[in-house]
Amino acid sequence: MPGTSSDLLPHFLLEPQDVYIVKNKPVSLACRATPATQIYFKCNGEWVHQGEHVTQRSTDQGTGLPLMDVRIDISRQQVERIFGLEEYWCQCVAWSSSGTTKSQKAYVRIAYLRKNFEEEPMGREVSIEQEIVLACRPPEGIPPAEVEWLRNEELVDPALDASVYVTPEHSLVVPRARLADTANYTCVAKNMVARRRSSSAAVTVYVDGGWSGWSRWSLCALDCTHWRSRECSEPAPRSGGQDCQGAELETRNCTTELCSHAASGPEDVALYVGLMAVAVCLVLLLLVVVLVCYRKKGGLDPDVADSSILTAGFQPVSSKPAKAGTSHLLTIQPDLSTTTMTYQGSLCSRQDGHSKFQLSNGHLLSPLGAGRHTLHHSSPAAEGLDFVSRFAAQSCFRSLPRGAASMACGTFNFLGGRLLIPNTGISLLIPPDAIPRGKIYEVYLTLHKQEDVRLPLAGCQTLLSPIVSCGPPGVLLTRPAILALRHCVEANAADWSIRLKKQSCEGSWEDVLQVGEEAASGLYYCQLEAQAAYVFTEQLGRFALVGESLSMAAAKRLKILLFAPASCSSLEYSVRVYCLRDTPDVLQEVMQLEKQLGGQLIGAPRVLHFKDSYHNLRLSIHDMPSSLWKSKLLASYQEIPFYHLWSGLQPYLHCTFTLERLSPSTCQLACKIWVWQVEGDGQSFNINFNIAKDTSFSDWPVPESEASCPALVGPSAFKIPFLIRQKIIGSLDTPCARGADWRTLAQKLHLDSHLSFFASKASPTAMILNLWEARHFPSGNLAQLATAVAEVGKQDSALFAVSEAEC
Repeated sequence: MPGTSSDLLPHFLLEPQDVYIVKNKPVSLACRATPATQIYFKCNGEWVHQGEHVTQRSTDQGTGLPLMDVRIDISRQQVERIFGLEEYWCQCVAWSSSGTTKSQKAYVRIAYLRKNFEEEPMGREVSIEQEIVLACRPPEGIPPAEVEWLRNEELVDPALDASVYVTPEHSLVVPRARLADTANYTCVAKNMVARRRSSSAAVTVYVDGGWSGWSRWSLCALDCTHWRSRECSEPAPRSGGQDCQGAELETRNCTTELCSHAASGPEDVALYVGLMAVAVCLVLLLLVVVLVCYRKKGGLDPDVADSSILTAGFQPVSSKPAKAGTSHLLTIQPDLSTTTMTYQGSLCSRQDGHSKFQLSNGHLLSPLGAGRHTLHHSSPAAEGLDFVSRFAAQSCFRSLPRGAASMACGTFNFLGGRLLIPNTGISLLIPPDAIPRGKIYEVYLTLHKQEDVRLPLAGCQTLLSPIVSCGPPGVLLTRPAILALRHCVEANAADWSIRLKKQSCEGSWEDVLQVGEEAASGLYYCQLEAQAAYVFTEQLGRFALVGESLSMAAAKRLKILLFAPASCSSLEYSVRVYCLRDTPDVLQEVMQLEKQLGGQLIGAPRVLHFKDSYHNLRLSIHDMPSSLWKSKLLASYQEIPFYHLWSGLQPYLHCTFTLERLSPSTCQLACKIWVWQVEGDGQSFNINFNIAKDTSFSDWPVPESEASCPALVGPSAFKIPFLIRQKIIGSLDTPCARGADWRTLAQKLHLDSHLSFFASKASPTAMILNLWEARHFPSGNLAQLATAVAEVGKQDSALFAVSEAEC
């Protein structure tokens, strides 16, 4: 109509939008316009039939103009009919009395995502600090796929991790590789239809070895030569990196007054040889006199008097020619840099064994003998006390216990070993090569009484383990030692926050690790199991596990024990109820205390789950025959305050029920004792025994000893024979694209939650085997470990041709 204002033409309040058909589900397109008398859809130039429109009419409340909504459905079949000719599109056309208006075009596409990636990431090995670029071109798809990256199945988020970024072409870039970047990387493409994963790319970050500076030249020897050495330790090769190129040891000629005289003429040579011969004869004569005197006085064991024991470590070792095909087994060279004798076996007193150290003629793969070898003519207790006295003057060691029952000590070199405090579940594993070659350390392991060490706790914190020291602090370890501790926590990630605390030499306690996470320093890690914790540490010191409850469901294990006098001559009789931390060291302490008091254990110990509910622990006695006994307890129950038990600072507490016999002839006590937490767990003990019967303390169930000696040195400290261990490490340390490497071994041993920690170390396989040794000594099943390694599928079939009996 001529002269009509353009304002009366229809205008769209809602226009159709691009949509995607997923599988066979139809999609809807909608329009809304005002003022409008009619709205129709046109798709690919053709009008849509009127009957396919869904129309709704209304009035705009603000303007009073007519408002119209129209919707149509589009099926997959409609789109496929023109597939390949052009894209399927639709638009709305709206009429009013003034004319028509067209909406924008909306495209309808069938969504899909193909299966095959156009380019998948490839595994690679890179040197530390180098750039890592992992390319990924996702499969073709509509709409185009979004890409994300996984590292060991965890999402890589560049917004949270500044060490990585993703390019517009979807490549993952690590500008400066770290050891922690060793992992399996997966490219993931996804859209509204599907989610596709690429093959995993194994990335290994290695460190090539570097030489430290040369040592000083040695003194000039009689042969007119001197030497100097260097170590491949700055940095040490890690994760398959190359060893240093060149020689470790350098020698050259030198000249001194003694050397020049020795070389000046045959007469001088004869003179010096004669003098040396005389000196050797005098020394041998003196040794014979001393040995004869000691034998006459009974001062030496006959075996110790045998000079072969004293000189065994310095005799040359000859070997029979190797058989054909076995030359590769003779590749382990002796450590010539160690200046003292290498001891292999247990550090025990001479009373424990009479066999001398002998060279074995067995097969090279057979483990070294576990015989005990005499090091000193003294008992372990005397050695322990002497060891403590040497360290007691230093500030870091002033609280070391003065008794040897709660400590172990030994001398170790690069072969490693193990210290144990029997019947406590406490041990320290020093793996092979943890001590640098050429070094010898005196190491101790100590269990502290809690009254000797002050550990401050705040709020809801509670001590969950014994306080243990291993040292001396400050020694250099090239691989982590593993400290095994028992704990009393019912571990649940939702209920607890557990921390590893370490005390400095100044006496302050610091949180060095949140259990379940990796320490920022990389020096500590903790594997928490149902009853034990295994602490990886590269720095020795004093440690304890401390927990903080996150909910009232958090619970600790208490062990309940009942004791009574072994005999009774008076009318009064007492029953002592102990509530103690459920760790073997406290159980051992209570049993030794009751042994001194002449007590007998009544019934089997029970475990009670003590919750962080602020409720006290109650104890009561019931069902006692009133005609024979009466209780002197005035109240109906006794009570131990909540915080006394929850803090853990007192490892055990006890209550005493004092009873009285109404007749001296009464010898049988029958009653029931209840121990329970208000609104919590409880235990009951049915007591029925003869108080006149003297129960010998030797009849008590004593905890089984972990080992006969507190110190084990060298191969005897390990279940896995040394050569087999080296073969496993050499086979599995190098990542394999098929997964036949240390990561699969960790999965077989249910340790795959610690992959990032293992990957950060020079030899991930060694970390896994060390943890296996710590968890399964001394009763570990080598056959099960062999099966796990065999299932990895990379090592040769003869690797475990050593039976369980031989090992």
